[in-house]
Amino acid sequence: MSLAQIGAVLDILLEWEKGTAESMLELPPNSELGDAAFPCFALAKSLRKAPQQIASDLAERFELEGTEATAAGPYLNFRLDRSLHSAALLVQAEGQAVAPKGETVVIDMSSPNIAKPFGVGHLRSTVIGAALYRMYAEAGYHAISVNHLGDWGTQFGKQITAYKRWGSEERLKAAPIRESLSLYVRFHDEAESDPTLETEARDWFRRLESGDAEALGLWRYFVDVSLSEFDRMYERLGVSFDKVLGESFYNDKMGAVVDELRAEGLLEESEGAQVVRLDEADMPPCLILKSDGTTIYPTRDLATAIYRHDVLEADKLLYVVGAEQTLHFRQVFAVLHKMGRDWASACRHIPFGLMKFEGKKMSTRKGKVVFLEEVLDEAVARAAAIIEEKNPQLQNRDAVAEAIGIGAIVFGDLKNNRIGEINFSIEEAVQFEGETGPYVQYTHARARSVLRKAKAEGIEVNEGTADLGMLKREAASYEWDEASWELLKRLCDHQTELHRGIQRHEPSTIARYALDLAKLFNRFYHHNKVLSAAAGDKEIRLELTRLAAERLRWALNLLGVRSPEEI
Repeated sequence: MSLAQIGAVLDILLEWEKGTAESMLELPPNSELGDAAFPCFALAKSLRKAPQQIASDLAERFELEGTEATAAGPYLNFRLDRSLHSAALLVQAEGQAVAPKGETVVIDMSSPNIAKPFGVGHLRSTVIGAALYRMYAEAGYHAISVNHLGDWGTQFGKQITAYKRWGSEERLKAAPIRESLSLYVRFHDEAESDPTLETEARDWFRRLESGDAEALGLWRYFVDVSLSEFDRMYERLGVSFDKVLGESFYNDKMGAVVDELRAEGLLEESEGAQVVRLDEADMPPCLILKSDGTTIYPTRDLATAIYRHDVLEADKLLYVVGAEQTLHFRQVFAVLHKMGRDWASACRHIPFGLMKFEGKKMSTRKGKVVFLEEVLDEAVARAAAIIEEKNPQLQNRDAVAEAIGIGAIVFGDLKNNRIGEINFSIEEAVQFEGETGPYVQYTHARARSVLRKAKAEGIEVNEGTADLGMLKREAASYEWDEASWELLKRLCDHQTELHRGIQRHEPSTIARYALDLAKLFNRFYHHNKVLSAAAGDKEIRLELTRLAAERLRWALNLLGVRSPEEI
């Protein structure tokens, strides 16, 4: 709902800068209290009055046509004249084109490791990052998604060592990812009793960094088969990237970073390694070069950030990476500041909680991986079974089952606060009732079905170009019951929720908005006849149905969930 007019009056009464009060307005916990509320707690100190007295004083002075202001303790509640405001709200719910912001946002996301399976644990960075990418783009930013593949590092020395000792070209070609995982797990099992394995692995990685032909050939093979596997998963998830630049892309860019650190006198020796001390930030030293001279993750991430700022011209750099890497990014950003890169303040780590399976953290070292493809397949199979039972005549059943099954998994992740830990359960993820993706998808399909039936009966359906005068006349005479009114108000919140989600870097804001809309539309549909309503009422209810369908599709699209027209 638009709160701009209410906020503008409050700004004048409080002698505030334009737009200040609007940002403080809230929705009351229930509609009986009104349509908007202004909390007065924060004013008590500056006005030297009790919040209750401030609310009472403002209620007496507030004047806005069609809006009643009443004090309720420390809150100032507002109630809108429904017949007067409804037409404007219908127009606002339609939405307007967003002007470009003129800012570039680079989003680091997904970033799976080469030669390891695409497990359920990779889902979070992928779908959270993709949702943020769509949200920023929708808000008018120039968003750039980057898949920072883990295609370099000491793990390749381990992978090559394992392959040279126990690998089989035949087995590797038959099942490249599963065989690579098996070798990686065996390496760590054997290394517990054979310390020479770690030494051999370090030697292979040094050979790889120095350009050894055999090491490079094996590395390239692992990269190629992994990318093929990843691309299949991304296609099913509906995720794509503007840039796919692995860690190896920055190999020729790290030397300049090390040289600059040394020239600025920031590098210090510590037990044979080269570090940047961060005592002033109350953090441990940031390791730049290991004692054997090889690079490490912070070195690459410094080079990566500089490239993204200087070459991709990023105004903001986001890193959608697990919360366990918080210290790492704090160190990298602190080193950038010490290097004189003031834009480091525009670098943000977007952490998220762990995804566990049956209460246990997944680990490729121990082979505890739930393959994402298997989870997606099971979810799609469950969706197909429900369609077969409920609507066996549905066209494109396979495509709809794919959309519902995968949507259940993606929505099941994104409805949660990103920083929270998720104990993944496919049984919960694919439920078709309650706060799930399929529930929202079904609600969208229900609304579309109503609109199709209306057209089939020769009833004109607004396609977003309704005459405002006509809307005013019909809205003024419409009896705005609670179900219709609450749906209309929530339909107007889409831009507010989008900006709130961006501000917090929280896709669950959009998921929760979709759930609210679905519940409100189903309540409206249950309490109101649409196609058989009287003239005038029918037009308003069809418009609410159309707007609900459009806004549900909008929200699902931002989350990366498809919205079938029929289910």
